Amino acid sequence: MSDAPLRALGIAGSLRKGSFNRALLRAAHELKPEGLEIDDFEIGAIPLYDGDVEDKGDPEPVAAFKKAVQSADAILIATPEYNYGVPGVLKNAIDWVSRPIPGTKTRVLNQKPAAILGASQGSMGTVRAQSALRQTFQFTQTLVMLQPEVLVALAQTKFDAEGRLTDEPTREVLKKFLAAFLAWSRRMKG
Repeated sequence: MSDAPLRALGIAGSLRKGSFNRALLRAAHELKPEGLEIDDFEIGAIPLYDGDVEDKGDPEPVAAFKKAVQSADAILIATPEYNYGVPGVLKNAIDWVSRPIPGTKTRVLNQKPAAILGASQGSMGTVRAQSALRQTFQFTQTLVMLQPEVLVALAQTKFDAEGRLTDEPTREVLKKFLAAFLAWSRRMKG
């Protein structure tokens, strides 16, 4: 097992700058253990998936996303829950990145370690969205960490007005989650 830092790609499943899931990803940066680096990728410029467009080659934002996923050691996704599921913008990004790199058979999500976390104003956190995303990753053969989980419920009571995670029990859960993610990703990478 290498002592080199593990480079994770952080993805917020919400486009809203003030979203709780962007705030949760910022908290992950703050609370990450030694040995874990997180570089964020913005998915807002990725166009809607269209096979006709794909036939002409990946649009630049898609190519950049595939390259970022491919070069990362693991991915960390903070997802909200919309209507019991994954937000369309996140699902669309995953649909694009699940496709092979043009001219190759390389699928960058295949065997990529990943972890999912999420925050919601509801009482169940993002349990359904995370479950739906896990189903998608089953098809892409992405190695999603099963436990522990971060399901931040009633997020409006856990973050301050500036978007800082202030709830101490949630901060502790996130610290343990990130330590487990680091260990999981290193183990999956062999």
